[in-house]
Amino acid sequence: MRGVETRIQEIRHRIFREVARMAYHTEWPIDKRIEELPYKIIPGEVGNFRNDVFLERAIVGERLRLAMGLPNRSAAEHAPLSDNIEAADKPETYYTPPLINVIKFACNGCPEKRVYVTEGCQGCLAHPCEEVCPKDAVKLDHTTGRSHIDQDKCIKCGRCADVCSYNAIIIQERPCAVACGMDAIHSDENGKADIDYEKCVSCGQCLVNCPFGAIADKSQIFQVIRAIQSGEKVYAAVAPAFVGQFGPKVTPGKLRAAMKALGFTDIFEVAIGADLCATQEAEDFVKEVPEKLPFMGTSCCPAWSVMAKKLFPEYANCISMALTPMVLTARLIKLHHENAKVVFIGPCAAKKLEAMRRTVRSEVDFVLTFEEMAGIFDAKHVNLETIEEDPAGVNDASTDGRNFAVAGGVAKAVTNVLKEKYPDLEVKVANAEGLKECKKMMQLAKAGKYNGYLLEGMACPGGCVAGAGTMQAIKKSQAAVNMYANKAGHKTSDGTEHVKELDKLVD
Repeated sequence: MRGVETRIQEIRHRIFREVARMAYHTEWPIDKRIEELPYKIIPGEVGNFRNDVFLERAIVGERLRLAMGLPNRSAAEHAPLSDNIEAADKPETYYTPPLINVIKFACNGCPEKRVYVTEGCQGCLAHPCEEVCPKDAVKLDHTTGRSHIDQDKCIKCGRCADVCSYNAIIIQERPCAVACGMDAIHSDENGKADIDYEKCVSCGQCLVNCPFGAIADKSQIFQVIRAIQSGEKVYAAVAPAFVGQFGPKVTPGKLRAAMKALGFTDIFEVAIGADLCATQEAEDFVKEVPEKLPFMGTSCCPAWSVMAKKLFPEYANCISMALTPMVLTARLIKLHHENAKVVFIGPCAAKKLEAMRRTVRSEVDFVLTFEEMAGIFDAKHVNLETIEEDPAGVNDASTDGRNFAVAGGVAKAVTNVLKEKYPDLEVKVANAEGLKECKKMMQLAKAGKYNGYLLEGMACPGGCVAGAGTMQAIKKSQAAVNMYANKAGHKTSDGTEHVKELDKLVD
C-alpha cells in the first residue's frame, strides 16, 4: 500500500509526529503527555476509523508506547499508559525483542484461509465448481440459486475458484500471513494473529499489509531526538532508497539542509558503504567460489540472510560474511569523527535488529525508517521542499552503490567489480525478491542447481525501495533511484575514494 495515503498511514504519521514533539518539548512531563495524546489524536466522542472511540484511543495508546520503544501490552493489563515511561528517556534504551508486535484488540481476527462463494454466483447449469471438488464440499443451494461450500469438508484447494466462469468464488487469506515469507503468522486461541518469533525475521511485510493496522514495530524517534538535545554529535547515514521518499522536489542537498536544521552534525549516503560492501563481496567470491563454497549469497539484506541461515543452517557459511552497507558506513563515519553517534535512516524494519546484533560490531547507535523521519520533520515544521539547498554537495558514491536499493542492484554491483578486476571471469547470477522466492532459490541451491553462482536475496519484493518504512510507490521509487544513480561520478563500486579505507573497517 506504499504510495497510497490510507487511514493507517495517517494514524501512524500522527503518532510519529506527536512522539517527536514530546521529545522536543522537554518541559512537558512525558508521563502526563502520553496519557493525553490518545485524546488529541482521536478527538471528540465518535470514532473516526472504527466507530468506537474508546477502542481507537486504546489502539493509539499502544502504538504510542511502541513508538517510544516500550513494550506492547495486552487488553487485560490495567496499568496506566505511562507505565514504565521513564525507560524511554534512558540513553541505553534500545530495541528489545520482539520488534514487530500484534496489537491484539486491533486485530480483526481474519480467517487464515477460506474459499468463499460471493453474490456473483449465477447458479449456472454447468456448475463446474461442484464437479471438480474432490471432497464433495460444493453444492447448489436451490433456495438461493447459488453454490454453497461446506467449510467442514473444504480442503481449500481452490479448484472450484479456478473453474468458475464468473470468478464468483474467491479464496480469502489473512493478508499479514500471505505477506509473511516465513510462515510465522498463525491464529491464537481467540482467532487473532500471532507471530512465531522463532520463525520471524522482522522484515515488516506483515506490518504494511495488515488492512487494520494491527501490527506495529518499535521506534527510536524519542531517543534520537534526546541524543541530539544532549549535545551528542549525531550523524545521519541515509540508505540509497531515500530518493523521492520525502517528495519529488527534495534533492539530496535539501535533505542535508533539513537534517542539519534538526541538529544533525552531518549526513552521509549509505551508498558509500554499498560500494565497500560490493568490493568486499567481489573479492570474497573470487577467493571462495567454487573452491571453498558451492555458491555465495549476498549479505546486505538482514531479513534474507537470517532466513537463509535459519532454514538452511548447513549452508550458513555460503551467505557472505561481508559487512553490510549500513555497518560499513557507520564504521567509516566513526573512523573519521571521534565520539560520533550514528543514526541509520532507511526503508527497513529488520535493520533495527541488525544494529543491535551482538555478533557484529555494527557501530550503529539508532535506526529510524523514512516514515518515522517524516514525523520528525513535521514535528519541527521543517519544509523540505522550500528549504535552501546545502552546498556541501553529495558523497562520492557510484552508480552501482546507489542502485543497491533496487532488486538486482546488489548482484550487478558485485559482478561489475568482478568484470573490472577479472575480465576473463564468468559470473552467473540468480536473484529472488520476497522471502518465499528467496526460500525457493535456496532450495534450488541446496539441490546443486546454483553451484558457482552469486545469489542475491531481497526480503521485500522490488528491493529496499519496497521496505516497510517507505512511503513512495515502489515503481516510482525504482525509477527515482535509477535516475539519481546515473548522476554519480563513478560507474562501479571499486572506483570510489573510500575503497582504499576498506581494510581499516573490516578488522
